Amino acid sequence: MPKILVIDDQPAVCVALTTLFELHGHEVRVAATPDEAMAAVLGDELGAVVQDMNFRQSATSGEEGMELLRRIKAVDPELPVVAMTAFTSIAGAVELIKAGASDYVPKPWDDQKLVATVGNLARLRALEQENARLLAQRGRARHRLAERHDLAGLVYASDAMHEVVSLAVKVAPADVPVLITGPNGTGKELLAAIVQANSRRRGRPFVKVNAGALPDELVEAELFGAEPGAFTGATRLRAGRFEEADGGTLFLDEIGTLSLNGQKKLLRVLQTGEYQRLGSSVTRKADVRVLSATNRDLPRAIAEGSFREDLYFRLNVIELTIPALRDRPEDIVPIASHLLDRLAARAAGGERVTLGPRARHALAEHDWPGNVRELENRLTRAALVRKGETIEPHDLGLDAVARAPPAPIATGAAPAAHAGSSAPSATSSERLEIERALVEARGVVAKAAASLGLSRQGLYRRMDRLGIQIERKLK
Repeated sequence: MPKILVIDDQPAVCVALTTLFELHGHEVRVAATPDEAMAAVLGDELGAVVQDMNFRQSATSGEEGMELLRRIKAVDPELPVVAMTAFTSIAGAVELIKAGASDYVPKPWDDQKLVATVGNLARLRALEQENARLLAQRGRARHRLAERHDLAGLVYASDAMHEVVSLAVKVAPADVPVLITGPNGTGKELLAAIVQANSRRRGRPFVKVNAGALPDELVEAELFGAEPGAFTGATRLRAGRFEEADGGTLFLDEIGTLSLNGQKKLLRVLQTGEYQRLGSSVTRKADVRVLSATNRDLPRAIAEGSFREDLYFRLNVIELTIPALRDRPEDIVPIASHLLDRLAARAAGGERVTLGPRARHALAEHDWPGNVRELENRLTRAALVRKGETIEPHDLGLDAVARAPPAPIATGAAPAAHAGSSAPSATSSERLEIERALVEARGVVAKAAASLGLSRQGLYRRMDRLGIQIERKLK
């Protein structure tokens, strides 16, 4: 259990609080003066602090406690501090909360409420520390990956993308076909570039073809080349994409839209490594690694008869699937910041533009049907129409996302009734469910999130979207 620091100049209070917390499984350290308290904060792993606001019997102003609170927060801003005194007024309690206190408990205290408050804060700190440790560990893993491999400028922060990129660089040297799947605009071409850059063929030709844009009658000429006079308008020798990519890598984008005739011709060269230019009987060989990409569900296309199963298995020795941007929200703001830096570098004056807090919130809440491509378009627009150095939601065309007014919910109060029809909407039902969980958890977000089966960050995002805020009632 997390260790609790009790700070009070009265021995009887220290004994009572030590006994209370130890009965509930906490290790307790005691300090009688501000200097002793600071030594404990600097030298111990603490879960929470319970501190008195006055350290001389004649003192009732709380100034000593306020100064100690500021010193603690200067050293460890995230350490939960519960202020306790018999003299501080409600106005003073509000000042404590503003100064960084996590909660305010009057003397004499309620044992059950005090243990619950301090225990929840200590457990939440432990969870946050573990989360920070994991984030740092993941950050180091991403940094090591970027040091050892060429990631072609890819920016990401999510575990989901780290898994995809790790697999991409792992299979890159294997010289086998790779199929990259995922929604449009997620960066499939960039992932193909990462595979090529970390393969044995790096430095060799990297030829890109939009297979979906090839007319059926020109597929053969485009892929394999054509002799002069092979078809109307063919006045000179034309090298095909396989010939251009010889010794290197050929990236076939939108492979799911290639015609059945084109699929048949592609399959032959993948099986044998041989092809003929259109209008020629000379058989040529191509040493090409093929990477392909699609946003289509190819197994479903096979079932529907629009994609060849034998070609699918030729292309899909390794499959890399990029998640939609909405499924990796940790990546949104880092990618946005990177794109803004790139836009600033291209601008004439190189002026730096930043995202305001409301814009960050709007970015995180948007569903991003167009994925990274849509994000880049909105940022490009925002950089052009903004009025200041900071981008706001309306610059992004996302002002509706940030428009909902916050509606405070007081801990300990009943969930508010909502006007409207007798059958609540999905939104109002979700709001009522979250409000009920927050009330039952007495405003402790981590506990409410656990009861709803959500992460704490996930619950915060829903609260932001629904305009729910927590308003503590000081006793």
